[in-house]
Amino acid sequence: MTTPSTPSTHPAAHLAQLNVATLRHPLDDPRIAPFVEMLDPVNTAADGAPGFVWRLAEEGAGDATGLRPAGEDVIVNLTVWESREALWDFTYRSGHLEVMRRRRDWFHRHVEAHLVLWWVPVGHVPTVAEALERLAELRENGPSQRAFTFASSYTAAEAAAPHAR
Repeated sequence: MTTPSTPSTHPAAHLAQLNVATLRHPLDDPRIAPFVEMLDPVNTAADGAPGFVWRLAEEGAGDATGLRPAGEDVIVNLTVWESREALWDFTYRSGHLEVMRRRRDWFHRHVEAHLVLWWVPVGHVPTVAEALERLAELRENGPSQRAFTFASSYTAAEAAAPHAR
């Protein structure tokens, strides 16, 4: 994990994100092959993106698709970024957008929240259990300073406020 400089708005925090996706078919199915072929290039782009800090990867695999903590047909993506803007730019203003455009080819549409954001102290590596707890909190209670989305985001300072606990 690297610890690049952080925005001056709250230098002690980075943004963690978890998203989950339910596969339409197993990863070795030819219908999923285009997604699998995009994994390495997209992960390499993320690793080099401005504001990228860390991502979950299975030891020796280079990605997290073999980890199934949310169900046998659910893949997880857990990352940490310097800021909301850095994550937004990578997600929607890079080659990753092609994956987003084609996600319905490979993944079922979620009826409940599938993405959660939250602030972590610089240097903290969130666990999968922590991330899944935040997602469950968002699903159960809606957006809060502890678990939010791009559409309902909070600053690191707001999340650190005493009432956010």
